[in-house]
Amino acid sequence: MNRHTATLLDGDACADQLFLELGKRAAALVARGSTPKLVTLLVGDDPASSAYIGRKHETCARLGMASEDIRLPADVTQNELLEIIAIQNADPMVDGVLVQLPLPDGIDAGVVGRAIDPAKDVDGLHPVNMGKLLIGTPDLLPCTPSGILHLLRAYDVPLAGRRVAIIGRGMLVGRPLAMLLSMRGIDAQITLLHRRCGMHAAVLRTADAIISAAGQPDLITAAMVQPGATVVGVGISYDNDGQMVSDIATDAAQVAGAITPRHGSVGAMTRAKLMENLVTIASRRADATWRKAR
Repeated sequence: MNRHTATLLDGDACADQLFLELGKRAAALVARGSTPKLVTLLVGDDPASSAYIGRKHETCARLGMASEDIRLPADVTQNELLEIIAIQNADPMVDGVLVQLPLPDGIDAGVVGRAIDPAKDVDGLHPVNMGKLLIGTPDLLPCTPSGILHLLRAYDVPLAGRRVAIIGRGMLVGRPLAMLLSMRGIDAQITLLHRRCGMHAAVLRTADAIISAAGQPDLITAAMVQPGATVVGVGISYDNDGQMVSDIATDAAQVAGAITPRHGSVGAMTRAKLMENLVTIASRRADATWRKAR
């Protein structure tokens, strides 16, 4: 009997290809005297957040771009954090500003996010940039949704007119992804599911693609997947031993036509898209400088 093998949606390999292209674009900007620069702000000493930040700076160095890692104590006040963001906004040599989430209690993440200059919003999550996506004129795209779309296109996963079920309605993935995939020119038929919805399994079994950003261990099983469907795992959680667990159960690969690995893939694409936003912003600065010099 033939054993079914799903196509592996290798986000790491896809990200590496994008990094090669971005490295060339960054080198051209450096040659023009406009080295792209990212500034990150991390409040507190959360190990996971520190690791995420570290990978961003490693990637900047790999691509020949500048970066600055600002670490702040957990007891920093919201006003102090806002003042630091204002300094980065005003610095003409800083292209991208990123505040690593989550933030400690007492600091309003919404207020902090809105304080970042939308033109330097490498995360693509500022209300101005989200609003542009909503009205169909996207600019700096949210990194994880953009990375998912790039990955699906890289593997020629059809989307136009196809039924795509997205699990999770958060502002980092679910909602902006639903807006992105339903845009004119992409044209997916979107169902956005969340914990208040009933009949998840019945809906999922009719989907051509399932994208789960719930952060619930082994949520999507083989019984929920239409044979041949594409399955993308975004959400992660941790078991009692501190091991990372995917939203996608192991047995889903037995029926899916294409599937992301249980660990990695989407994370690499998210980082690649953040770097793409950074290069885009730096390109605009270089062009503006050139126009002024004429």
